[in-house]
Amino acid sequence: MPKAYVYTRFGGPETEALVDLDRPSPGPGQVLVAVRAAGVNPVDWKLRTGYRRLGESGEPVFPVVLGNEASGVVVETGADVTGFTAGDEVFGNTATGGYAEYTLLPAAITAHKPAGLSFRDAATLPVAAATAYDGVHQLGLPAGATVLITGAGGGVGSAAVQIARALGLRVVGVASEAKKDFVEALGAVYVPSGPDLAARVRAAAPDGVHGVYDLVGEEVLTEAATLLDDRGKLITAAAPPATVEELGGARVARARDAAVLAAVAQLVIDGDLDPHVTGTYPLERAGEALREVEDGHARGKIVIEVAA
Repeated sequence: MPKAYVYTRFGGPETEALVDLDRPSPGPGQVLVAVRAAGVNPVDWKLRTGYRRLGESGEPVFPVVLGNEASGVVVETGADVTGFTAGDEVFGNTATGGYAEYTLLPAAITAHKPAGLSFRDAATLPVAAATAYDGVHQLGLPAGATVLITGAGGGVGSAAVQIARALGLRVVGVASEAKKDFVEALGAVYVPSGPDLAARVRAAAPDGVHGVYDLVGEEVLTEAATLLDDRGKLITAAAPPATVEELGGARVARARDAAVLAAVAQLVIDGDLDPHVTGTYPLERAGEALREVEDGHARGKIVIEVAA
């Protein structure tokens, strides 16, 4: 039977297991994919702990397959699916978890993988890179403007820095001291995180910042907001709507469509976006991959690769 890496109840790593699961069947609007790679993200372990996404309701049916993004080869299509056929190489957000030999992808948020894009890199794009793309474009800053990106050393942050740079923006990136070299290599002006952040940003950008894309929330978001004359240019992917609305900003509006996936894939092809995959693990070692992200030590992206 096909293998999948799951959590069997809410909790810590002790709830995880590699198990045999029946191959899922595609419903209307879905494609069944033989997984070749799956991206690992912080939201994966957060969901295992019982975290709820905005707007999510109901209880999961255990066991739950981990992972929210994957690339692979179409095996079968469900009813009402057009534009995909068996044998197509694709990537997208998963409906049934990506840490598995087979998964279901909603066709509406699935894209064809370009020939020049590896399965490994494609698997990193639907969550972090797409979130980065949506936020940077939502700010709508003109070329030459300065954007502050908090959490610039993480998966979303590093992609956001590169996407902003590709649009001609000057980027000030906030991250821990351990990620200084990484953030600077992306083309950002580095500012260390910690108390009195606003003063350090003003020193690094004496002409001011024109927009903020926050990926940290809490005190960092509050202090970053003080740097803006126009709070309409404050976007966060890390704070709840009520919190950011009190500051005059907004949550990132996720497009969640195939057009964004195609756009970020083209950025990789053009050399404007490097997913920075820093570690790969086979499915049998999915737990180790998730620990690397959960412990906060990973730079760039971690990927689980599944044998054909």
